[in-house]
Amino acid sequence: MTVQKFVVYDSVSITGQKSKNTHNLKLNVVEKSGNYLIYKDLLRHQISNKQGTASTKTRSEVRGGGRKPWKQKGTGRARAGSNRSPLWKGGGVIFGPKPQKIILKLNKKERKLALQTLLYNKRNLILIIDNLETVLETPKTKTFLNICKNCSLNLNQKILVIVSEKTKFLKLSTRNIKNIKLISASNLNTLSLLKAKQILITSSAITYIKEIYCD
Repeated sequence: MTVQKFVVYDSVSITGQKSKNTHNLKLNVVEKSGNYLIYKDLLRHQISNKQGTASTKTRSEVRGGGRKPWKQKGTGRARAGSNRSPLWKGGGVIFGPKPQKIILKLNKKERKLALQTLLYNKRNLILIIDNLETVLETPKTKTFLNICKNCSLNLNQKILVIVSEKTKFLKLSTRNIKNIKLISASNLNTLSLLKAKQILITSSAITYIKEIYCD
């Protein structure tokens, strides 16, 4: 059963001062089976990241083995037709892995529902900030660290920064900080949300989230 929940956020500036802008999120939340949907979407995300390139050779693919090692009868040894048999050292592999792509299907509605449920569960960890994408005019880690300090973010915990667009200056300013993960709103996923202890969302990204995931 899904229930509509309304969450209101006050946004802050890069100096940490509360601004006049407020953001409303209307979330459809699954009350009882929400954790199952989150787990299913997490599994889909992890499986899609699998390379699936593990490969072994069967007896027909291993080089050599064309000549019969010894005659069929009279030697006292077991019968052998090829030295590339799976029973021999250096032979083929029985039922070994082959390159494959595993796809776990999840409906779009289910994925949206899982993300909305997780956003609601983490509502107390979310902070909205204005104009983060445009404020950095040069790539400087110290500037971003000052913004985190102004917003009272604990840099010893994992922080997820959700932006509308991963600008060059933002990527260069955050890549050397250990617990900061920068992600665009279009790539929002359950794994990143679950790992985060603090979530920083820009005002333009929250608008994108409302349009795409909360319709």
